[in-house]
Amino acid sequence: MKTPITVAKGDGIGPEIMDATLKILFAAGAELDIEEIEVGEKVYLSGNTSGISEESWESIRRTKVFLKAPITTPQGGGYKSLNVTTRKKLGLYANVRPCISYHPYVSTKHPNMNLVIIRENEEDLYAGIEHQQTDEVVQCLKLISRPGCERIIRYAFEYAKVYGRKKVTCFTKDNIMKQTDGLFHKVFDEIGEEYPEIEKEHWIIDIGAAKMADTPEAFDVIVMPNLYGDVLSDVAAQIAGSVGLAGSANIGTECAMFEAIHGSAPRRAGQNMANPSGLLQGAILMLVHIGQQEVAEKIQNAWLKTLEDGIHTYDIFKEGVSKQKVGTSEFADAVIARLGQKPSVLQPVAYQGSMLQLKPYVRKAPSNKELVGCDVFLHWPGSNPHELANIIENAMEGNWKLIMISNRGTAVWPNYTPETFCTDHWRCRFVSAKADVVLNKKMVIRLLEKINNAGLDFIKTEHLYNFDGKPGYSLGQGQ
Repeated sequence: MKTPITVAKGDGIGPEIMDATLKILFAAGAELDIEEIEVGEKVYLSGNTSGISEESWESIRRTKVFLKAPITTPQGGGYKSLNVTTRKKLGLYANVRPCISYHPYVSTKHPNMNLVIIRENEEDLYAGIEHQQTDEVVQCLKLISRPGCERIIRYAFEYAKVYGRKKVTCFTKDNIMKQTDGLFHKVFDEIGEEYPEIEKEHWIIDIGAAKMADTPEAFDVIVMPNLYGDVLSDVAAQIAGSVGLAGSANIGTECAMFEAIHGSAPRRAGQNMANPSGLLQGAILMLVHIGQQEVAEKIQNAWLKTLEDGIHTYDIFKEGVSKQKVGTSEFADAVIARLGQKPSVLQPVAYQGSMLQLKPYVRKAPSNKELVGCDVFLHWPGSNPHELANIIENAMEGNWKLIMISNRGTAVWPNYTPETFCTDHWRCRFVSAKADVVLNKKMVIRLLEKINNAGLDFIKTEHLYNFDGKPGYSLGQGQ
């Protein structure tokens, strides 16, 4: 039985590298039934701001496997990233990017590098929830959920278990973002206890990134929230040898998408120059995913043998190491000619057939949630927080007490230092004025009425809650 898959040839170099990739797959005996769809620039410019038609969505949801070449998103506002849309609409929560060096045939300063970055794919700042709030301030909401954390972290540990990896490392910035990144780290520690045979460690993202760039061989599997994973997987691919050699898998509970991690490179389009290796690596991950491991193994070993034999495209060609510079189609022919062969210096691959055993997310019992305060954000053009505090306090009466004003996260009242630069975006923190008063939403509405009557422009609120007695909010810097 052939496995149905949906294929999009994309833009720029996409059609060339997809043709080369499919030629290799079929020559190796891949059992595929292809449905081709159009996505990307032509669809965008036809007036569809999502870059994909409803008929194409139907194809992907029917086959549940999507092999996609790079696309071009037109510049300017109004166009949404199809990659992000596809990952989120199809629930492709796990992005898997192997980053391996192919020394001495591909130049790298890290000949022993062999790590896998597993990146959360649906939330974090990539939720894309942005607002302009004042003349001078815009915001982007960073959303981290417990189910999002649990699913990606469990995937990382299961991946390590199935593929014989010895260590899983978590990167966050929870020394600063104690609520969002703090949750990711907490869940990592919780789930890690279920895998005593696997070594576990946590790094703060900045020093962790420096360590990965300097000594990548110290890492095995790295799991990260979305934005960090996006940046560092490109860094890892580049220091391994070339972003052009890296593919990725986007895995969900129902569907999966496979692609190269590089872009559409329109300047190289139509010149038979592009390296198809990144997309081919994505296709190999696809073959493993759909159970055609033997074909995947045959192609990967032939590809490694091609690198060993010095048959290289222009992007990795190096005098003294490479033997022949070839174009896109000629590189595909060279891989096909080596099907059935194995590399002698590079490590041959042998793909396992076992599947990852992923537990479904189980929602925990709700916490005891208690309203203990409210942050009210104001658009106020003044510069002295004491003046703002006086306006607010003169308007206040009853159940609320102002305890802090912050500007861009830094507390500037009641302890104001004139050296602190303030913009026109102010957070005013209110708590109950009386210890025996239980706050409620009607009180928040009355608070906003008083602020509005004082002539102040409130632009958003955030309720302050305790969950099972523990604060579910951060302090202001310096509070």
